[in-house]
Amino acid sequence: MTLLDGLALTLFLLCWLGYGPFLTLLARSSGSLNDDMTVIRRVWMTAMTHREVRLVDSQLMGHSINTASFFASTNLLLIAAVASVLFGGEAALQGFAVVGAEQVPLKLMEAKMALVLVCLARGFLDFIWSIRQLNYALALIGAAPEAHSEADRVALGEAATGVMNPALAAFSQGVRGYYFSLAAAAWLFGPIWLAAGVALTTGLLIWRQAASPAARALRNARRLLDSR
Repeated sequence: MTLLDGLALTLFLLCWLGYGPFLTLLARSSGSLNDDMTVIRRVWMTAMTHREVRLVDSQLMGHSINTASFFASTNLLLIAAVASVLFGGEAALQGFAVVGAEQVPLKLMEAKMALVLVCLARGFLDFIWSIRQLNYALALIGAAPEAHSEADRVALGEAATGVMNPALAAFSQGVRGYYFSLAAAAWLFGPIWLAAGVALTTGLLIWRQAASPAARALRNARRLLDSR
């Protein structure tokens, strides 16, 4: 591994592992889309406790579960594809030279493919944990009794929110794995490509969290809900 490879890989690991903590700091300073959604979901779960028929809430939760299941299934297929190349022998790895990948020693090529596989595997585990937690939240919605006091409704809403927010945070981490898997795949073409890929990926994710039209709209919605 060359010095450029080492530096690009270090940058990748810093951005990949440090994005979550950075997002927390961003939420505290200027706000982020994910942080705004935690408040919106809390309002949703509190409103759910006021409804006698919670069919809409269960349908929305079912949609979230189906979406997470779709991503998990797709992720598993990608993991199988990458693993088949990684463990398919030298001929399978050298096949990337046909599409313009950098000519490097076999061990380094294995390391590049392994990085993609690790990103996908972590995302798959996040999706699985998200699905389990969403099922817990769905059960909590179904089991919520008809509360008669406002304090009980708030407490039930907080309990449901405490399950749903971590579930959808895990889903977001799983989706983020796709982004960083693409950045890791850029390493096949050289360390400069890896550095550029991770910089573009991180910049895109931060823009979507803080400055995209969706982020601005949700921030305005959060302010409206907070005022009420």
